[in-house]
Amino acid sequence: MPGRVALLDSHTINQIAAGEVVERPASVVKELIENALDAGATRIEVTLEEAGRSLIRVCDNGCGMGPEDAEAALLRHATSKIRSAGDLRRVATLGFRGEALPSIASVSRLGLSTGEDGAERTALEFDFGTLKERRATAGPQGTDVTVRDLFGNTPARLKFLKSDTSETSAVAELTGRYAVAHPHVAFILRFGEKAGLSTPGTGDLLEALAGVWGADLARALAEVDSTVSGIRVQGFVGPPHLNRPNRNHQLLFVNGRPVRSKTLFAAVDAAFRSLTPERRYAVVALCLSVNPADVDVNVSPTKSEVKFQREGTAFDAVRLAVRSSLMEHGLMPSAATGATPPETPHGMASAAAALATLAPAETVAELFVAPSELQPRQERFPFLELLDDLRVMGQAVNTFIVASTRKGIVIIDQHVAHERVLYEYLCGLKAGGAVEAQSLLSPETVQFDRSAAIALTERLEDLKGVGFTLEPFGQQDFLIRTVPAAAANKDYKSLLREVADELLETGGREKAQDIREKIWIMSACRMAVKAGDPLSVQEMERLIRDLAETENPYLCPHGRPITVTLTYDELMRRFKRT
Repeated sequence: MPGRVALLDSHTINQIAAGEVVERPASVVKELIENALDAGATRIEVTLEEAGRSLIRVCDNGCGMGPEDAEAALLRHATSKIRSAGDLRRVATLGFRGEALPSIASVSRLGLSTGEDGAERTALEFDFGTLKERRATAGPQGTDVTVRDLFGNTPARLKFLKSDTSETSAVAELTGRYAVAHPHVAFILRFGEKAGLSTPGTGDLLEALAGVWGADLARALAEVDSTVSGIRVQGFVGPPHLNRPNRNHQLLFVNGRPVRSKTLFAAVDAAFRSLTPERRYAVVALCLSVNPADVDVNVSPTKSEVKFQREGTAFDAVRLAVRSSLMEHGLMPSAATGATPPETPHGMASAAAALATLAPAETVAELFVAPSELQPRQERFPFLELLDDLRVMGQAVNTFIVASTRKGIVIIDQHVAHERVLYEYLCGLKAGGAVEAQSLLSPETVQFDRSAAIALTERLEDLKGVGFTLEPFGQQDFLIRTVPAAAANKDYKSLLREVADELLETGGREKAQDIREKIWIMSACRMAVKAGDPLSVQEMERLIRDLAETENPYLCPHGRPITVTLTYDELMRRFKRT
């Protein structure tokens, strides 16, 4: 039977609260940055040592606190930001619960040094929730919080932290979000003695984005500024072709608060529907200004989720603002220039258009490829039967290779076929040894956002295995010395950025072999010919020959089909000849 009901002591209460608020070093940084912003800081410095395990320091030049407020700030539910439950209906600050500092102090050795303008600073030292020292000291206005030995008294929590790369990347990503949300504040992030991130604090959102995402990406963005039903949406959006494999480059803010909102994400997706490929995500940084009474920020302990009083209005505001920006900046075609053709049942109009793009009939006889020229090893490659008496007829919509064989009509998706060929080449399934790399005449520079650069640094050897030789060159830049020969004439910088994003998404949770597999698959996909690329007869012949030599000529590395066959028996049945 359980024991009698009893009140928990304050230390235990704080540790329970810490479980909700303080999950990892990034959680600590988040709470301390929010306190600094609420204090009116215009400069915030964040320093980590050992990915935050041994030290987290956040120093600001905000209004600071006097001695009484400094001690009261370490009491649970003590806050200067609200006074009653009614204030929760119109929260205008980032923090308001009064849980962060006491929760952090209960699972670390916390030092707080703070002072108001023209007054002495108050320095407090806490040892896992217990006040150990109080003293007056000199110093400028502002607050300096140091957190040492995080989770030192809760080893079970400590072992659940991820790799240093993952934890450091999480802090870089989080700091970057606040730097973009508050471009008037200068942010400096350091990892030990190394600089991690720096924004100027000029108030220019694009400059802040350049400090976080890099200048190359920032230059490609278009401005968004629209007001719908009282909700103002400002920020920047990338063109449809500048997409990413995840939402890491989708920054959404509501009244200066970084949020993750299904409603807002869905609105962005709706704005880009039909413009970006499936499972690709647009690049956006959007700041919503909403009446505080119309949004509920008291939804989750981390305050990262919000609820809108009018969800539909928020959805429409984002969707219309993004679409309007794309139209205004010429990033998408206008439907107003012509009427949309009526849809033909069963897709026959599309099929007719595809057949119209085939190679001229008089060239068909010249496209014959003798099976002997393919020379597949029959014992390993079941694709051989499909190549008997192969005759390449041409391309449909510059996307599908159409051919006849002894058994029927074969349609090959040129992109996924080439993707399969390159994948087996990269991972060593095809004979030929090491991947052929091409040296650049002179090294080229590629820039990443800081968190992606950290993730990439850990995988330089894996990248070398697929033909990329990179050298760190500053905080966020790398020198490219070699590229895969197959990518020499393609946009290999974009490929590298996508690889970095994918590595960042895994967060160090996967094994080295799994990471290499992702690099192989992504590299093959980006280097392969694309749907819409015209191919010569010789190129189509070569692609089919190479496909015949793969281990699996039927599925691409993602699992999509490469070929579709319509047998002559099926054709006879369809035309009622049997």
